[in-house]
Amino acid sequence: MSRIRIALLGLAATVAVVAVGAGSSLAASSGAKVVKPTTITVKASEFKFVLSKKTVAKPGKVVFKVTNVGKEAHNFVILSGINKATPLIQPKKTAKLTVTFKKKGKYTYECTVGEHAEEGMLGTLTVK
Repeated sequence: MSRIRIALLGLAATVAVVAVGAGSSLAASSGAKVVKPTTITVKASEFKFVLSKKTVAKPGKVVFKVTNVGKEAHNFVILSGINKATPLIQPKKTAKLTVTFKKKGKYTYECTVGEHAEEGMLGTLTVK
C-alpha cells in the first residue's frame, strides 16, 4: 500500500471517531429530558409504616428507601399486581425497592412477616 493510501485511511478513521464522539455529545445535549425517579422514604416499626409520601404525581419509577426503626424484622411489599418486595430487613437496617408504576391507580403495600399486616402494617399508595 502506498503512503498516500495509508495516510488517507488513517485520516478517514480519525474523522469517523470524531464524528461518533460528536454525535454522542449532540444526543446528550439535544434537550432529551432525563426523568428522575420519585424517592419515598419508609420507616417500618411495630406495627406500622410511615411513608414520606402516600401519593405520586404520575406513573413512573419510584424508589422506596425502607428503614426498619423497629425491634423486629420486617419487609415492604407492593401488591396490586406489582408483587415486588424488599428482602427481610433487620432492625436498624435499610433496603431499597424500585418499582415502575405503569398506570394510575391505588396500590396496596404491606409487611408479609407473620401477622404484621393484620396488626397494622399495610396501606395504600396512590399514583395520579
